[in-house]
Amino acid sequence: MRFVWAVVAFVLAAVLIGTGIAQRTIFLGPKDVTAEVAVKTPQAYTVIDSAVLRAHPGEQTLVAQGDGTIFVAQARTADLQAWLSDTSYNRITLGKDGKTSAKVVEPTVSPADGKQLERNPAGSDLWLDSFTGKNSLSDRMQVPEGVSVLVASDGKADAPRDVVLKWPLDTATPWAGPLMVVGGIFLLLGLVLYVLAIRHSRRGRGPRRKAPPPLPLTEPIDVADRAAVEGTRADAPAVEGASGKPASADDPGQEPTSEGAVRERRAVRPRRRALLLLPAVGVTAALLTGCTPDIWPQGAPSPTPSPTETQAVEAGQQAPAVTEAQASRILESVSATLADADKNLDAAKAATRLDGAALEARKTAYSVRKSVADFALPATIPAEKIKILVPQAYDSWPRTVLMLVEHGTDEKVAPLIMTMTQSDPWSNYKISSVAEMQASAKLPNMAPAWLGAKLTPPDSPFLAAEPNKLASEFADVIDKGDKSEFHDKFDKTALAFAKSVQDSRATLQQALKDANADTTSSLTFAASAGKEPPVSMSSIDSGAIVAVTLDDSQTIKPTSADAVIKLDKNPSAKALTGVDQSATGFVSVYGVQLFFAVPAQGSDDKITLLAASQQLQSVTEIK
Repeated sequence: MRFVWAVVAFVLAAVLIGTGIAQRTIFLGPKDVTAEVAVKTPQAYTVIDSAVLRAHPGEQTLVAQGDGTIFVAQARTADLQAWLSDTSYNRITLGKDGKTSAKVVEPTVSPADGKQLERNPAGSDLWLDSFTGKNSLSDRMQVPEGVSVLVASDGKADAPRDVVLKWPLDTATPWAGPLMVVGGIFLLLGLVLYVLAIRHSRRGRGPRRKAPPPLPLTEPIDVADRAAVEGTRADAPAVEGASGKPASADDPGQEPTSEGAVRERRAVRPRRRALLLLPAVGVTAALLTGCTPDIWPQGAPSPTPSPTETQAVEAGQQAPAVTEAQASRILESVSATLADADKNLDAAKAATRLDGAALEARKTAYSVRKSVADFALPATIPAEKIKILVPQAYDSWPRTVLMLVEHGTDEKVAPLIMTMTQSDPWSNYKISSVAEMQASAKLPNMAPAWLGAKLTPPDSPFLAAEPNKLASEFADVIDKGDKSEFHDKFDKTALAFAKSVQDSRATLQQALKDANADTTSSLTFAASAGKEPPVSMSSIDSGAIVAVTLDDSQTIKPTSADAVIKLDKNPSAKALTGVDQSATGFVSVYGVQLFFAVPAQGSDDKITLLAASQQLQSVTEIK
């Protein structure tokens, strides 16, 4: 009967293990669903619509093959359409029948030169993400709603035509693992039953002794009778072996009957049974080797807590200009470009990532640095960490982004606050204002990066100071000090900065007197609003961070017809003007970039200075 149960266990093991293996092999369906992207008329660009990419659940895998460079980028559909508005391209859409179709979209905007553009898409700040390959490219992505994909080469050659989209299918077999495990258990049980059956069978084939007959009734015997019995036993013949000799331990024809031999035979049987169990353990381990989670039942996933929004999305709210990942990529590009420009004193390269006062400061620094080796360049732009990102929530152009950037873990270097603007879909972001944060400055509560903020109009009456008047009001405080009518509008940090400018002016005046040059020359100062328009990003509390520029000018000219102004002790002015002296004088202009936190109109808070930076902007000879 033990053999029967062992066979039953083996059969069940074979069925269960076979079923588990079959679920992972012959019964396993395809791992993904595939759709080929086909175009009839080749174009330099192919746009795969968001609906096509989201035709099936799960992440999308795009596989493109072709000759040469292959470029793939993700972007908001509206942004892609704007970027391609001046050229023709193929657009892949999804029909009501679930099939894809391609059509050529003609330009809606005329190119500036009236010719078909050949624009390389690589390096654009518009892309949420991008990849480049040679001859082939495979990109796994999870495209959200409203995001499309651009496939191109270098803008000159046609886009790859061999493009395939794949979506994963659910190939989980949650019962395969349990079936194989249970099958392994039955296999182990069958082997145990088989071993027990063999053991029982061997014992059943051994010699069987008959029970001795019942002893006859006996009577007590006396001593004499006992002696007679013992004598009879002593005269009995000895037992002989097979050779006719008395049996002994030394006779090779006899089995050893010592106690050690018996123990040895008993010890052999357990070891044999242990060896028989090894195949069962090995088979079970082999079945479980390489198991993946999708062959086991999975519990219901724990609900992921939704982040608490700090600000509700208003009806009709436009999308933020950039995402956090996109902003990090842009900052890395800006940092690398300016680092190379600083190394080679290349103003043209710096102009690809700077604009306005920030660009003028670097141009001047490069010009002076070529003659004055120790002239300090403006602060480098770090790429390590964006501490605060506030993109403008705007679907059109120009778009503005405000960010606070730290220099890694170096706390001795002040963080930089900057604004950068993208003027149109085809341009990259350029920094227009950048300044070092004040030690005690604290930014107001700003909208999160996923929401974005609005730009406050330059003439907004809802702030403590209109953004387009803020620069001139603070310039008046610098020139007049506590006599300015705007003095009480600014906090102590702003007034301390104004005082530092006044002290610097006083030091220069004193140096002129010490050189006895005040009788033959005059030195005057004036602060005025810069030519750059203000950039005002609204805060949550109805205030704003406003970036403005000031021009702090110094005019020195002779007061005597026989006097001249020499530049012997001013090598930077000499490098910019190209002259050693002048009979008419010079005007030096220092560009001051400032960031203020401006409260809402009616608030008791004062206008706070957040960051400031000052660089030599120009030196010109008075004509």
